[in-house]
Amino acid sequence: MSKDLQSIEDLIDASHGKITDEESAQAKFLKKQEEIKRKETERIAKNKASGLGLPYINLVGFPISPEALSLIKEEEANKLNAVCFFYDGQNIRVATTNPDNPLIQDLLIKLQEKYHCNVRLYFVSPLSLDYALKLYKSLPKVKKIDRKININEEDLNKFTAEFSSFNKLQEQIEKASVTDIVTMILAAAIKSGASDVHIEAEENDIKVRYRIDGVLHDAAIINKELWKKIISRMKILARVKINVDDKPQDGRITIQTKEERIDIRVSFLPTNYGESVVMRLLRSSSVGLAFEDLGIRGKAFEQLKREVERPNGMIITTGPTGSGKTTTLYAILKKLNKPETKIITIEDPIEYQLEGINQSQTSEKYTFAQGLRSIVRQDPDVIMVGEIRDLETAEIAIQAALTGHLVLSTIHTNDAAGTVPRFLSMGAKPFLLAPALNAMIGQRLVRRICKECKVEAKLDDEKIKRAKKILSALPPEEKEKIDFDNLKFYTGKGCPACQEIGYKGRIGIYEIMTMNEEIEKLILSGNASEYDMRNAAIRNGMVTMVQDGLLKALDGITSVDEVFRVAEEK
Repeated sequence: MSKDLQSIEDLIDASHGKITDEESAQAKFLKKQEEIKRKETERIAKNKASGLGLPYINLVGFPISPEALSLIKEEEANKLNAVCFFYDGQNIRVATTNPDNPLIQDLLIKLQEKYHCNVRLYFVSPLSLDYALKLYKSLPKVKKIDRKININEEDLNKFTAEFSSFNKLQEQIEKASVTDIVTMILAAAIKSGASDVHIEAEENDIKVRYRIDGVLHDAAIINKELWKKIISRMKILARVKINVDDKPQDGRITIQTKEERIDIRVSFLPTNYGESVVMRLLRSSSVGLAFEDLGIRGKAFEQLKREVERPNGMIITTGPTGSGKTTTLYAILKKLNKPETKIITIEDPIEYQLEGINQSQTSEKYTFAQGLRSIVRQDPDVIMVGEIRDLETAEIAIQAALTGHLVLSTIHTNDAAGTVPRFLSMGAKPFLLAPALNAMIGQRLVRRICKECKVEAKLDDEKIKRAKKILSALPPEEKEKIDFDNLKFYTGKGCPACQEIGYKGRIGIYEIMTMNEEIEKLILSGNASEYDMRNAAIRNGMVTMVQDGLLKALDGITSVDEVFRVAEEK
């Protein structure tokens, strides 16, 4: 406060609020004089800003949000004579009285790199800056939060010892604190081998469900009165805004155990009855599947193995989301990963880190097509593209396959036969596509029957008839191994080892379509339908996904119900 304003206060104090007309006139004069000085100070600052080529702002009375102010720490703001007075998620505005200070430029660069925003510098008067710096005193003092969740072995064992089945989670939740509830949900998910945790707000309560081996199971009910506290805890851990509940947000949590690190992608979605949360658990240990352990069998395995070992061409995996395409590609990459082979990937996102492989991730400014174009210049032997979605990416991938690279990728179709029609519908040229393609893999994931409770299944006549019809269409070398008069299938009755589900783990069912003269002619015709492609592949000995699944069911690996649940005969 200035001396003149202080003298006004003194006059008021001296008279205990009773000011004479003369004193009142003096106070008004001093106040007017102070206002003139302020205006002159701001006028000088404005002129100086113009001379420096910087925008000017008067911060006195400016609505500076706590979020903006906190982008620069109070100590640093006082040291540099600079404050952040505006932040909207895309733009940052900083004001200073000393723009020539080299540290100010360092500050602007640091803010731009950290928040990925457009940062702009403004010039202010010392009076204006002083006003803004005093606002730091009104900021709430926030305790430092550890945003990385570390579940040590003791905590994990304390909870998982109670979870012989994830159904036991309910008993524990009802007597736990909010912090423990979040840890329990994650501990039970790890114990049960869940790939996803769904926490859904309903009208009267909150439902917790686990996706285990591709199927959702109810696990617990949470009291709705606790939901706001629980979701706030999750938002802190996932590094998203706690006060935002009317738009989707995505975050990340890390769980560190002695054996592995688990990255969790967290999605928050507003719904009618409150926010819904889905957590996807990405476990580093689950990427250890070898090519030989995928579950591809017989002639199909030998064909694919031969195509994978070729130095160039394209291998495409197909299927819906969650059908194991990425797992198949990673298994192929592991087989190819040798010191003499350079492998580069572009993924969306990078789900697992693979040692010895250069992995890159897409972004808004780094698309599959842009990434693929850059990767080709890096002299790779093998390229993995997370997904081919458009003509530009398809054309670059095809050219790479034709110029000495082995290209692995995925495409969204129902089966292997749909791969070529999908490429053609994008606009790919048939005369380039035909020589580029090596193999097309159609796949689904089926649950394995639990070995501890496997029993023979009693199927009704309709299912037996349906299974026989599909198996009778197998190639002769496969069909002759089957006793059609004594078909035996199996199922799981449920036990503690599989948490009473009857299944434990998953395996792929596949169809492998490799290039041959007949298929090449169909592609070159330019109007090959999915039906034509499928029939040509079957004539050349392809075992379809449903047939592969039923052969695995005969071997007691999975059940007929599982095969019919995930795949359909055509």
